[in-house]
Amino acid sequence: MTGGPRRPTAAVRRALEGRTGPGQPPSAPPSGPRPGERALRLLTVAVVALVAALLTGQAWLLALAAGPLVLLALALPRTYATRVETSVTVEPRRCFEGDTVTVRVTVAHDGGDVRLDPGVTLGPGVRLDDVLVGRSTVTLRHTALRWGRWSLGPVDLDVYDAGGTVRRGVRVEVPDVSVFPYAGQARFTPIPVRLPQRLGEHAALQAGEGVEVIGVRQWEPGERQRRIHWPSTTRRGAVHLHRFAAERAVDTVLLLDAFGDVVDPATGVSSLDETVRAAAGLARAYLRTHDRVGVVSAGGTTRWLQPSTGDAAFYRIVESVLDVRRDRGFDAPGLERVPPPALPEGALVYVFTPLSDARVLKVLRDLQGRGRRPVVVEIPSGDPEVEPGDAAGELGLRLWHADRAAMRFALRDSGVPVLRHTPGESLDLALAPLLSGRVGGRPR
Repeated sequence: MTGGPRRPTAAVRRALEGRTGPGQPPSAPPSGPRPGERALRLLTVAVVALVAALLTGQAWLLALAAGPLVLLALALPRTYATRVETSVTVEPRRCFEGDTVTVRVTVAHDGGDVRLDPGVTLGPGVRLDDVLVGRSTVTLRHTALRWGRWSLGPVDLDVYDAGGTVRRGVRVEVPDVSVFPYAGQARFTPIPVRLPQRLGEHAALQAGEGVEVIGVRQWEPGERQRRIHWPSTTRRGAVHLHRFAAERAVDTVLLLDAFGDVVDPATGVSSLDETVRAAAGLARAYLRTHDRVGVVSAGGTTRWLQPSTGDAAFYRIVESVLDVRRDRGFDAPGLERVPPPALPEGALVYVFTPLSDARVLKVLRDLQGRGRRPVVVEIPSGDPEVEPGDAAGELGLRLWHADRAAMRFALRDSGVPVLRHTPGESLDLALAPLLSGRVGGRPR
């Protein structure tokens, strides 16, 4: 997205005029016929003129009242729409941030020609860009602004007769649209100490049928001579073979801290947005190497998806976390415990968190109590704003920094790596310290 914010056109302003937010949708329009704005204006002028004529006794005011009544009589339709049927299509139903979503409402009716006037109620994650009104169709073009599952409606249609004097209201329910986040940049895939007994692309410590050489040993009778190590064979006078490492796959679980959404006061960056983008980038990196990836989102309610592999797994992972913003509207008990089926034996667990809610520490203690050593990826949330000269505020900020430093020290002291991810940078910079050794062993 480039350039400044687009100014809404007159048609867009008309469609959004008088509408409320998504939390308080407007009441459905009455189902029966009602007078249109044109009829109400003509009636208002005629009634005011008649009242003025009666109060003042001026006969010429009756002529002023006769004009609107004549126009209203001429504009009254012989027939108007008594039966209105609608159908709606949304393309696409799934998209990424910044994509265009088109809603097309088709209207079928009886009677003569009609004029359509739409009114729209939008969710907070989409923007209405354009409204095209035809004889029997209304086309709405939206832009997806933020990831999530957002409402594109309802759309309230006023169906007017050709003269604009009689209208019939109908509500069209529009399906929600799923907006996927852009995945962060990630290429590194650290592997745990112990790998599950499943074929993959990572070299294990055990000998096997891989391609990575881990040593040389003497050939034994009956053994397949896969690859002879000629220097050792000629030097020792006996056949020696290369030893190869077994190739295994990794089970990775991404745990998302959705207990809160902290916005950086300086940059306006949302910690929840960066959490989901970083986790999506790491999931895509592991899925490229044919590993299995699962996800757990804790906050409001606990959602989890068992590890799986393949291209479709990425979209299932993202779909499973789209409702975390809605889930934060309530709190369910037992959020600090990860469901056992979501943590396969030997899985490497990444916890993406801004470390702003104490409940995530209970989640980490629960993981350590099960013999897991998770990797914490801290999503910076920015410092609270303090006005210049506010001594109490500056002291509070120092205490806040000290509390977070103590939290990081306690995690590192218990054997949990704490990595700091900077929004806008590649996640590989944060994961680089893990490449010097294997991770995921039992905590001290």
